[in-house]
Amino acid sequence: MSPWIPYVLRILRSHPNLQRSSNRVPQIYAFANYSGIQTFLDLVKSISIYVTLFLICSEFAFRRVESLLLFFVEAMDAIFNKLRNLDAYPKINEDFYRRTFSGGLITLASSFIMLFLFFSELRLYLHAKTETKLVVDTSRGGNLHINFDLSFPVIPCSILGLDAIDISGEQHLDIKHNIIKKRIDHHGKVIEARPDGIGAPKIEKPLQRHGGRLEHNETYCGSCFGAETSDDDCCNSCEEVREAYRKKGWAITNQDLIDQCQREDFIQKVKDEEGEGCNIEGSIEVNKVAGSFHFVPGKSFHQSSFNFLGLLALQTSDYNVSHRINKLTFGDHYDGLVNPLDGVHWEYDKQNVMHQYFVKVVPTIYTNIRGRTVHSNQYSVTEHFKSVEFGSSQSIPGVFFYYDISPVKVTYTEEHVPFLHFMTHICAIIGGIFSVAGIVDAFIYHGQRKMKKKVEIGKFG
Repeated sequence: MSPWIPYVLRILRSHPNLQRSSNRVPQIYAFANYSGIQTFLDLVKSISIYVTLFLICSEFAFRRVESLLLFFVEAMDAIFNKLRNLDAYPKINEDFYRRTFSGGLITLASSFIMLFLFFSELRLYLHAKTETKLVVDTSRGGNLHINFDLSFPVIPCSILGLDAIDISGEQHLDIKHNIIKKRIDHHGKVIEARPDGIGAPKIEKPLQRHGGRLEHNETYCGSCFGAETSDDDCCNSCEEVREAYRKKGWAITNQDLIDQCQREDFIQKVKDEEGEGCNIEGSIEVNKVAGSFHFVPGKSFHQSSFNFLGLLALQTSDYNVSHRINKLTFGDHYDGLVNPLDGVHWEYDKQNVMHQYFVKVVPTIYTNIRGRTVHSNQYSVTEHFKSVEFGSSQSIPGVFFYYDISPVKVTYTEEHVPFLHFMTHICAIIGGIFSVAGIVDAFIYHGQRKMKKKVEIGKFG
């Protein structure tokens, strides 16, 4: 039997209820001798020991935590006291405030100004801004794409030509590809639109040369009217005669004498279009060097490294080059691009005017907010016009564009204002207006007080 069993029995005997029934003690003692009860009592003792240890540890931990919390509270209170001493905005009891009418007006006005400037900054923040940089254009070679749309109200499409020449010597005479001409009346309404070129079909060459049907016998070979380079050359159309004359450097003075032109009814077509105007629209691609392009009532031809402009000798020798530039761009369009010649309109009362535009082309790279990059060009322009004498080889009526490439390139980059910059501006607006409003209010308040004191002592007025 365990040694602590008698101790438990003594406790049980000392209990009042057990003293009344002491005759039961032997029974309990006998029952305690039972091995199962002894095991149960051992378990109870172990549990009581663990519970006691747990309570002791819990009380120790609680006191430890309590001391740590007390230390933390004291430390925070000390920190708060130090921060309280650093307060640059000491609070005043409401009873010591004095509100004035002038202060209310200043507060209202400053609030409106703050709101206005706030929404202005918010608008700038929500919209992208454009960053501009100037750099030297180090690119070499490449092409320049020129888009145009011009209207000539009194020059027929049949005699209106386009030529382009650059400083490197490359020439594009009587350009027809990528060009659309529209016959217009004096009100600007379109009569007919067609790709450039004389409308009548060409007379076909003999079968043994090119094949196809013939309007004449197999041996037909049209005359080039003195412009042949060999005995085998044939000019079976008005256009071929004009081309042969152009290669020779000659100008056709009277197309009524050319059989091919009469058969193609070209003269009649020109006469039918007399009194009409022409809208010419299209694009040309030239080398990215200085050069020129021009719209003239005639044909250009080349001889001995010089270019001559031959006018068609029709019934009149006077040409009115009144014109309207609907569009003129050097490259692709991008948002914000301004073309200074778009919509320019010149109307002349006199005939035979040579109108010259001197264009400075500036290479431009535009990158929008989505990262899309457009390589284009801006340009500035000056203009000059003068009267010319009919028959001059170098100065004839027409519209001439002389362009030059700038060595400086402009880059535009769209970007949003950073959020920190936006917050900095907002804080500066609020703080600045608040400070200025306080200074104005203090000046008015103290001024009113001094005036009031002078009035009270009778020194004012």
